[in-house]
Amino acid sequence: MGKRECTMTAQISRRGFLGMASGTAAVTLLGLAGCGSSSSSSSSSNSSSSSSDAGKGLKVVIISSTGIDDGSFNENCYDGIQEFLKDHSDSSVNDIKEPDYNNLVPTVQQVVGDYDALVLPGYNFAAVGDIAQANPDHKFIVVDSTITDANGNPMTLDNVCTMTFKEQEGGFFAGVAAALSTKTNKVAVVNGMAFQSNVNYQYGFMSGVNYANAHYGTSAECVELPSYAGTDLAGNNVGGNYIGDFGDEAGGKVVGSALIDQGCDVIFVAAGAAGNGTFTAIKEADGSELKVYAIGCDVDQYDDGANGSNNIILTSTLKVMDTNVCKQLTAIYDGTFKGQDYLLGADTDSTGYVSKDGRQQLSADALSKLSECYDAVKAGTIVPAAATNDYKPDDFPGLK
Repeated sequence: MGKRECTMTAQISRRGFLGMASGTAAVTLLGLAGCGSSSSSSSSSNSSSSSSDAGKGLKVVIISSTGIDDGSFNENCYDGIQEFLKDHSDSSVNDIKEPDYNNLVPTVQQVVGDYDALVLPGYNFAAVGDIAQANPDHKFIVVDSTITDANGNPMTLDNVCTMTFKEQEGGFFAGVAAALSTKTNKVAVVNGMAFQSNVNYQYGFMSGVNYANAHYGTSAECVELPSYAGTDLAGNNVGGNYIGDFGDEAGGKVVGSALIDQGCDVIFVAAGAAGNGTFTAIKEADGSELKVYAIGCDVDQYDDGANGSNNIILTSTLKVMDTNVCKQLTAIYDGTFKGQDYLLGADTDSTGYVSKDGRQQLSADALSKLSECYDAVKAGTIVPAAATNDYKPDDFPGLK
């Protein structure tokens, strides 16, 4: 997939609707993010600076393990950088792809002196606290994680903005959509690795299925493959269906095919680039007796679902990283940046789902019920289970 222009970035209205207009027109959030493509360990991309402008604006870098063309998480972060560059032609961006997770933080150490702002998407950047503290004149935007020192002690620094999301809310919307849409009564969620954000998606999805079963008369079952159960960072078995790597597309296809063989006809895919393999498995099953749909994650993935004249995407859940990243870069440029830890959810229009005509295939009844659920989640009446709270998928506020 190529780079997406920010004019095509997902925007959420009050009920989680997807907009396809300007990145700032629909909602007021903390920032704007995006993504592009990279095939080497370090490559320059989409620089907006000219020789006459050099040195006047921000030098921005985004570092990732699977590249900025994953069609999901990294790409949405990169889109926000691109939106920032549209209004700041004196600034530039470089993307660095480091496939070895263990080398991500050392890579930050190696390049920090070359950039004014570092955008770091993913939990693997949690341990950058010591580097950030030693480089107070350089700003860090960490997406999907707070930060710690090398010993794991939490840190909050003036030059670091972290943003974590209530992924369980997006997972909840996916679970409700799946339960309302399945014909076989078997649904599943596929994740990359059992990081906190992904376990949040898993528990949220299970919560949504249970909610629909309890309130909307559905009878959906969450299918799990024991051989692909996840182990979280604390060593706990969290179940679910975990590929084991966000870049393993072959593994994603194996897991997807196994779930389809179990009769799953709606699969929520929260696996980054590895999820492309799950999409492939679903596309290969398209046209068979069992009609299988995918639910996209983080961004509107409807275009990724094209399969000849068909489309496999039922809807997509949204995590609005682009808007939040862009705003933080703008604050750095303007000198108004303030280090802070943000937790973002429906109450700030930072989570949601796609309901725009032509970008999803939900029934009118499912759209109506999802809208009702969105309002309840935003108001706090429904609080889905997550790795980050004390609730369980079968016992959370709003279920009973």
